Amino acid sequence: MASAPSDLHAQPLTVTRGARERLHGHAGRVLWLTGLSGAGKSTIANALEATLHARGRHTYLLDGDHLRHGLNRDLGFSEEDRTENVRRAAEVARLFVDAGTIVIAAFISPLRAQRDAARALFAPGDFLEVFVDAPLAVVEARDPKGLYRKARSGRLPQFTGIGAPYEPPLAPDLVLPTHEWPLDRCVERLLALLPPALAA
Repeated sequence: MASAPSDLHAQPLTVTRGARERLHGHAGRVLWLTGLSGAGKSTIANALEATLHARGRHTYLLDGDHLRHGLNRDLGFSEEDRTENVRRAAEVARLFVDAGTIVIAAFISPLRAQRDAARALFAPGDFLEVFVDAPLAVVEARDPKGLYRKARSGRLPQFTGIGAPYEPPLAPDLVLPTHEWPLDRCVERLLALLPPALAA
């Protein structure tokens, strides 16, 4: 990726992140949910956002499918395009965190280097990596969008877990084994991961 031109300078702004967080009454964070397609990322993200919203928290859900219909619709599924997809998503998440918002990001984000680059955009503690863990056999059996069937038939040659690799996190902040835990337990564990001032 090209770096920013050297003659660009950040514009000083009067309203700071701290001021926005004081207005909201809580800090910004990003919960980055990674895992295979069909592991339950979007379902968990939606349930968590609904819970936080009901508690008066300012939230925004960034979902991989949604961004590919808009901001990232020009990207394909090569490794380079997937890396760019994650980079753009992380930059958007960073803007929302700066706005004092709790961001729930649900992206396959298959490679560790992609997720490490996303984390590097944030201050320590602002980026929480959550591994939504389900074995390949389980997600293939679920196959809610029929994508694994297409991948096995050769119609999706670069599909993650079949024709392209998925690298599980080595030290995630939280692991959610969705083949063992119900949705409400996953949400409870995510709430427990957040500082009390955000989750209460």
